[in-house]
Amino acid sequence: MTGATDLAALIGVTVDSMTDLGSHHSWTLHRAVLGDGREVFVKAAHDQTPVFAAEAAGLRWLAAVAPGLVPEVLAVDDAMLVLPWVSAAAPSAAAAQRFGRELAALHADSPGSFGAPWPGWIADLPLDNSQVGISWARWYADYRLAPYLPKAAAALGRDGVGLVERVIENIETLAGPPEPPSRIHGDLWSGNVLWTADRALVIDPAAHGGHRETDLAMLALFGTPHLDRIRAAYHETHPLADDWQARIPLHQLHPLLVHVVLFGGSYRSQTLAAAKAALAV
Repeated sequence: MTGATDLAALIGVTVDSMTDLGSHHSWTLHRAVLGDGREVFVKAAHDQTPVFAAEAAGLRWLAAVAPGLVPEVLAVDDAMLVLPWVSAAAPSAAAAQRFGRELAALHADSPGSFGAPWPGWIADLPLDNSQVGISWARWYADYRLAPYLPKAAAALGRDGVGLVERVIENIETLAGPPEPPSRIHGDLWSGNVLWTADRALVIDPAAHGGHRETDLAMLALFGTPHLDRIRAAYHETHPLADDWQARIPLHQLHPLLVHVVLFGGSYRSQTLAAAKAALAV
């Protein structure tokens, strides 16, 4: 087992078994049982990649404020990321409420600037985490929308590109009241929320200093169990600014552009609908 040999060398413990769980983007997924009895989750790449270092940096950065909200990084190198195996359970109302409170507490911590001190990635795409002294609106336009528009242009068409360009041009008006940078997950769609018997854990972050409404908008993008309870508990802990719901499409525009770049025109209509809704604010 080449993968098991590599895992043992990285983590410093013998590997009793390693089970393939399929693939995701350009890496493979595995469940392994270590010689000391621990079960771990492993992401592995055939070639060296900076993606795992970025993910590990994000997990550790989130854990510095909310250690119970993210899994511990057990080991990482350019070809492998190792996390504890998490036993999943059905989402419960109590776990959702706890998640809302813990997410709000995470967001209440400000890292002091937008961006992050490491090169970011989202799936297989680079994510510019430049830390510059500009408003969130300008930062979002320059580092989360504009970089992906040329790559999405063929699928969006001329009219679609023009629509997103209008969002970028009017970003200061559309972004709502200024907020300090929040420590956010950055890719918090429902697939990156792991439910256990008593809580939720978040995985696979594109973590950075950003706008806290981004994480809430991502939870809504593809549907998350007990979302109303999550939102209510969040709002009780760290109330959102007025009209935050009207800005959900603006915050969803970046991940939708990423999906267009990764998967093509099947996400065109949803992306353009989000752009139109953002402009309607």
